[in-house]
Amino acid sequence: MEQNRRDFLKASGLFAGGAMLNPARGYGFNSSVDETIRVALIGCGGRGTGAAAQALSTTQNVQIVAMADAFKDRLDESYKNLTAKKYKNAAGTVVDTKLKVDVPEDRKFVGFDAFKKAIALKDVDVVILATPPGFRPSHFEEAVKNNKHIFMEKPVATDAPGIRKVLEVAEEAKKKKLNVVVGLQRHYQANYLAAIKRIHDGAIGDIVGGQVYWVGSSPWMKERQPNQTEMEYQMRNWYYFNWLCGDHISEQHVHNIDVANWVKKGYPVSIQGTGGREVRTGKAYGEIFDHHTLDLVYADGTVISSQCRQFEGTWNKVDEAFVGTKGRIDSFDGKKTILKDYKGGVIYQHDDKGDKNPYQVEHDELFAAIAKGEYKFADAENGAKSTMTSIMGRMATYSGKLIKWDEAFNSDINLFPDKLAWDASPKILPGPDGLYPVAVPGKTQVI
Repeated sequence: MEQNRRDFLKASGLFAGGAMLNPARGYGFNSSVDETIRVALIGCGGRGTGAAAQALSTTQNVQIVAMADAFKDRLDESYKNLTAKKYKNAAGTVVDTKLKVDVPEDRKFVGFDAFKKAIALKDVDVVILATPPGFRPSHFEEAVKNNKHIFMEKPVATDAPGIRKVLEVAEEAKKKKLNVVVGLQRHYQANYLAAIKRIHDGAIGDIVGGQVYWVGSSPWMKERQPNQTEMEYQMRNWYYFNWLCGDHISEQHVHNIDVANWVKKGYPVSIQGTGGREVRTGKAYGEIFDHHTLDLVYADGTVISSQCRQFEGTWNKVDEAFVGTKGRIDSFDGKKTILKDYKGGVIYQHDDKGDKNPYQVEHDELFAAIAKGEYKFADAENGAKSTMTSIMGRMATYSGKLIKWDEAFNSDINLFPDKLAWDASPKILPGPDGLYPVAVPGKTQVI
């Protein structure tokens, strides 16, 4: 029997500690007839703004009531973009944007501790965690401590201590029956769901090999500005520093690695590989590699090859392929999602007509579950273990060593700064020439 939303929130502990904020603040509620789901956005960059817009575009009555970011200009730009859009209510009628985005100045929080202030608001039901991933473990912990349902972007950490923290907090979220959705959106994408179900049902036999790719061009880069502290520069240019990003093998390629894990119904026992900086070598590109190539070895001996690179003007591919004892799948690209036997026969071909955007679906399903009073989603454990797989891959390419799961998972190397302040120093700093230290296979220690 379904609980209504208010009963569900009570059961989840969201009413613990007293009544909601006074309605005189303009957005609080004490009434059981109020079915608005109120959201705090933590991290107001492009992905956070996109996730917030998708939350507001579900068929539930969702409202953004708080926003937090380290930088005021990012928050202001996100607020401007969100309030410029048109939204509909649950009945499908376009409504006053103020009914969907109600974030006055006293609920806009800026700075390193901004997330705590936004998450602590008593009548926030859901938090969207979309900061650079190095912050994810502490933000996830704070959200669960405050009894919030959670959407958090991938990857969920950048080092092994962060992964262990996420797994610890995930268990607490389960105990509290807090829904947690992680932005590995292929798990909400119709062609992946249909094809992988058939793979798991044995349609192409036992999986004995495969390839996963994210090979494409370089993303954005932020030039250093006059008078920036090192902390601000790295925060602004976060994609190129491992404590914030985890390297593009984690920030981007984790999607494809996660599909390999999903298909194999497990995580690699060891990884070896190679990588480096072949094209993107300037000081603006921090410390990360521009290419990684891996062998992911699973418990049954299956090897899945993995490749990610960011070179301009080269062959591009973002996809996965797998070989089974009875057949294969060469692509998950829309209508090309075809399971075939070795005689050329089609076992299954996906028709993507009518398929919904998976980025939207993950929000549709999360907010529908909350509205119905359902505990349905516990994505954090897989999100953490697939992220750990990508970190393990980085360890392999940076060191040039064969890395085993247990030694990687138990690593005590913590990339996060000892102190968060604009005048504090991150652990990696540029040399006199402005270049940052870069991993050297055969010399760099990663465990």
